[in-house]
Amino acid sequence: MQRQKTKIVLIGFMGTGKTVVGKRLAVRLGFDFVDTDREIEELTGLTVAQIFDRYGEVRFRSEEALLAQKLAERRQIVIATGGGMVLNPQNVAALRTGGLLIRLTAEPVVIWSRIAGRPHRPLVKKNLTVDMVAAMIAAREPYYACAEYTVDTTTKTITETVDEITGLLTRNPEEGNRC
Repeated sequence: MQRQKTKIVLIGFMGTGKTVVGKRLAVRLGFDFVDTDREIEELTGLTVAQIFDRYGEVRFRSEEALLAQKLAERRQIVIATGGGMVLNPQNVAALRTGGLLIRLTAEPVVIWSRIAGRPHRPLVKKNLTVDMVAAMIAAREPYYACAEYTVDTTTKTITETVDEITGLLTRNPEEGNRC
């Protein structure tokens, strides 16, 4: 593993596997694991959907920003971010401190099949279509481009994805993307 990168931050659209992959990756590395959405729920006593419903997206994004700052100094940790955490450049800067950003992707139809009909995700609507997923991903593309590496989870198992990420951790960080 890279000498200085003792924080692994998984970014990407909802349904790409950040949480399930992050948990398994943390176990493999012997690191702690934090899912930012779950952490916000614990801190506020509200679900993400409740925060969106009661206070709106601005309040939720504020909670994300506070958490990103709190996590900036953590080490020996794998962080699975909410899909929109990278919309705030200050969050990206905080999470990048001592960390490596890895984007998980998947084809829109696969993401749709993973998230459709799950009302606990605030941005998911009952009539969500594959085209809507593709459009949301396209709109966030410039934000996700800040990752040093990208791993496509479309056809990979959790183990295959974790294997690929651990392989990336031994590469020279200059080989990855940079924002």
